[in-house]
Amino acid sequence: MDPTVARLKAEATLRVRGNRYEDFEPGRAFTHHWGRTVSEADNTLFSVLTLHYNPQYTNAAMAEAAGHPRIPVNPLLVFNTVFGLSVEDLSEGGGPFLGVDELSFVEPVYPGDTLYASSEVVSRRLASNRPGYGIVTWHTRGTNQRGEAVIAFKRSNLVRTRA
Repeated sequence: MDPTVARLKAEATLRVRGNRYEDFEPGRAFTHHWGRTVSEADNTLFSVLTLHYNPQYTNAAMAEAAGHPRIPVNPLLVFNTVFGLSVEDLSEGGGPFLGVDELSFVEPVYPGDTLYASSEVVSRRLASNRPGYGIVTWHTRGTNQRGEAVIAFKRSNLVRTRA
C-alpha cells in the first residue's frame, strides 16, 4: 500500500453519518436544507439520459398542446430531486431502501422553480429478521419557491440501530 494512503487511513477519524433508528420517533419533523433550482438543461439531460422520451418534456409545442404554458420538468426528476434532498437527514446512516408508496405529483414544476423538501416520521418498528436494524417510514413533501405543494410520497428504509 502506498505509504501516504496508509498514513491517511491510520490518522483518519471514523465519523458516523446520518441518523439511526432511535432518532426517528413517529411525528418527528424534518425540514431538509438547501433546496435545488431545476434548470431547463437539467430537465433535458435527465429526460434524454433516462430514455424518457415523452415529447412534452423536451418539445415546447407538444407541452403547449398538452396544456402547459411551457415545457414542464419531468416528474421523475422532480421525484428524484425531492427524494435526494431528504437523504442526509433520513437515510444517510445506511440501510437498504425498501420502497415508495402513495406517490402523488400535485402540481407541475417548470424550469427555474426551486424545490424544497420536508418529511415527517410516520412509523417505525424493529426488523424481525435483521438484528441491528429497524424499518422506518417517512412522509415527504416537496414544495416550490412559493411554498406550493408539488409532490408527496411515503418511503421506507431499513435503518441501523445504535447497537
